[in-house]
Amino acid sequence: MKKIFYKKALIFSVLFFSIADNIKSQDQVVVELKNESDITIKKDEGDSIKLTWKKGGTFNLNVNQASSNNWSAGGDEFSLSINAFLNVFAFYLKGKNSWDNSLDLAIGMVQSTSLGRRKSSDRLDFTSKYGYFLNQKLNLASLLNVRSQMANGYKYAKTARGTDSSTLISNTFNPTLIIVSEGFDIKPRKNISIYFSPITSKWVMVTEPGLRSLYGVDPAKAFRYELGAFFSGNYTGKIKDKFTYKTKLDLFSNYKNEPQNIDVYWTHAFAAKITRYINFTFNVEMIYDNDTKNTTPGKGPASQWLQLMGIGFSYDFGYRKMLKNLKK
Repeated sequence: MKKIFYKKALIFSVLFFSIADNIKSQDQVVVELKNESDITIKKDEGDSIKLTWKKGGTFNLNVNQASSNNWSAGGDEFSLSINAFLNVFAFYLKGKNSWDNSLDLAIGMVQSTSLGRRKSSDRLDFTSKYGYFLNQKLNLASLLNVRSQMANGYKYAKTARGTDSSTLISNTFNPTLIIVSEGFDIKPRKNISIYFSPITSKWVMVTEPGLRSLYGVDPAKAFRYELGAFFSGNYTGKIKDKFTYKTKLDLFSNYKNEPQNIDVYWTHAFAAKITRYINFTFNVEMIYDNDTKNTTPGKGPASQWLQLMGIGFSYDFGYRKMLKNLKK
C-alpha cells in the first residue's frame, strides 16, 4: 500500500509542478503582452508604408446679437448676424500618385429691424488636383476648380424718395466659374504650394439670362469661354498651434482678349485659438475681373473686397490630431 501511495504522490507532484510551470509561463506571456500594449505606437521614420487617405476638416460659427428699447443713443431695436464656415479635405497619396481635394463653404446673414434680412457672405470653392511625382519638389498636375455661391445676392440702394431698393445681381450658382488646367505643381516647402499652367480653360457660366450681361456673358449664351495661363499660390503658417494664417492667390490671363487685364482672386484667413472650442477669425477676400461690371452704376471694373471678423465656436473633426500622432 505504501508503495502505491508513494507512486501516486510522485505522479501528483510531477503533474502539480508541470501545471504550475505552465501557468507561470502563461502569466509571463500575459505580462509581456500587457507591456507591449502600454507602449506608445510611433511611426517608424524608415517605414515605407504610408496612409493612403488623409481626411479632416474644421467648422466655425460666429453669432452676434443686439437689441434696444427706448435707448436714447439710438440703434436698431433688434439685430442678429450669423456667419458659418466649413472646410473639409481628403488627400490621397500612393506611390507616385497624389489626389488633393478640398471644399470651402461660407454663408453669412444679417437680420435687423430697419434693414430686414441681408446676405453678408456667400462662397463655395471646390478644388481637386491630381499629381504625378517627378521629384521631391515637383509634380505634373491636373487641376479642377469650381467657385460659386449658394443664395440670392442683391445690390441695395436708396430711391429718390429715400426708400430702400434692391436689385438681384446673383443667385444660386449664377455665376459659376470653372477652371480646368494641366501644369506643374511646385512644393519648395511642406506649407507652400505653387501651381502654374500655360494652358488653362476657364468658363464663366450664367444660366439666368437677366444676369449674363453683369459678368460679360453674351445674353444669348449660357457661358463665356476663355483660354489662358493660370497661376495658384498657397501658403499656410502656424505659430505654436495657437495662430494660423492661410493665403491663396489665383491669377488668370486670357490669351484671347486683353491678356494684360489679369483676373485676381486673393484670400487671407487668420485664426487664433482662444480655448479648445472658441476661435477668433479674420478673413479678407479680394477679386478683380475686368469682365464683371461694377455694382455702382456709371463706374468701370474695380476690385471687389469682403472682410469678416468674429469670435465664435470652432470644431476640429479630429483627423489632424490622429495624423499628427502617427507622424511622431
